[in-house]
Amino acid sequence: MTTTEMFTDFLSNLAVNNGASITSKYEEVTSALNRKFRNTESKTANSLQVGSYGRWTGIKGISDLDMLYIMPSSKWNDYKDGKQSKLLDDTKNAIQARYPRTTVKKDRLVVQVLYNGFMVEVQPVFEQDDASFKYPDTYNGGKWKVTKPREEIKAMKEFVDQKNRNLRKLCKMVRAWKNQCGVAMGGLLIDTLAYNFLNSNSDYDKRSTAFYDWMCRDFFKYLSEESNKDYYLALGSNQRVNVKSKFQQKAQKAYNLCLKAIDAGEADSANKKWKKVFGRPFPPAAQVAQESKSTNAFQQSEQFIEDLYPIDIRYNMKIECDVLQNGFREALLRTMLAKKMKLSASKKLKFYVDSLDVPGEVIIKWKVLNRGVEAERRNCIRGDIVVDKGHRKKEETTSFVGEHIVECYVIKNGVVVAKDRIDVPIQ
Repeated sequence: MTTTEMFTDFLSNLAVNNGASITSKYEEVTSALNRKFRNTESKTANSLQVGSYGRWTGIKGISDLDMLYIMPSSKWNDYKDGKQSKLLDDTKNAIQARYPRTTVKKDRLVVQVLYNGFMVEVQPVFEQDDASFKYPDTYNGGKWKVTKPREEIKAMKEFVDQKNRNLRKLCKMVRAWKNQCGVAMGGLLIDTLAYNFLNSNSDYDKRSTAFYDWMCRDFFKYLSEESNKDYYLALGSNQRVNVKSKFQQKAQKAYNLCLKAIDAGEADSANKKWKKVFGRPFPPAAQVAQESKSTNAFQQSEQFIEDLYPIDIRYNMKIECDVLQNGFREALLRTMLAKKMKLSASKKLKFYVDSLDVPGEVIIKWKVLNRGVEAERRNCIRGDIVVDKGHRKKEETTSFVGEHIVECYVIKNGVVVAKDRIDVPIQ
């Protein structure tokens, strides 16, 4: 496949595939709030789609959808003096009354409306003379804050036109990377970093899809060289966008993988290398796709989390592994790998969730995948996705040589919101 074909198919695979359902839910919520606050039935008036979906940078699997409901200015006196919580309560009650079988929750800043596979976060706001919006923050007694999403949407559109429409496409590809590699980055941070990168040079002002391999390579290099910051200033609005966790190390790894993929050129092996950066949405080589239809001597038992849940990584998690011999701990697996120590057979591996910042109740699942000649000979590819038994741990043994992979997924409200992976090379 040519570079153009690879990246064209890649972007096609990233396209949001449930737009009609999303639009329908936006309209349902808008209609319920218009009926409550304006006594009308309009499904479109007085609401604004914001966030990644509103900036047209969301991808397939997007689960956190943002919506502003513009309150009538005549209602300001009802809420202005410490009534932030009441405004959210009234918003929640209006939606719940109209759709009693839908799960509706009040959060600190928004009202969450939970659907199958995605959630609409509704923020009631009051529009200001400068086109910004005041929104309620119920923390510590309540206060009013200001948001400027129209300026972000405008900046995105203007810059897209200046850069041959490459900004939105880069934003989408970076989202695939963060989902593949478990990078906890919000959509506005991704869009801001992509904007800053393209704004810092003119190399891709007129470039087409044929140069997207270089554009991705240079973006990850740019990202890896960024200094540690607590926040960035959002495109257009210049409002603070907080950094949830450091991304430089994973960006450096992605950059190195891009170099190898580019070196492979248009050979079939290039697709496999790009898949390590962007995951399953990146298309397989045509030859590989054809071969996969044939019958193999071993059973292809691997399951893919993308087939079971939408993926939208928003939180951090880290799994660790104790290497045990005869019941005694020898070392952490990551430490052994960092020191290039050999991991031999006949050892016990105890994988566990070391840290996790997802709030509330979650479901945890594990996947163990064996690769290599020996795994195929034994017909022991595995790769099934299983539910954690409640202890947030998984025990395995090093039975035979080859490349082995252990992944852990965190599911909340039907969406994978955090993930981590450890490679287990047994020699």
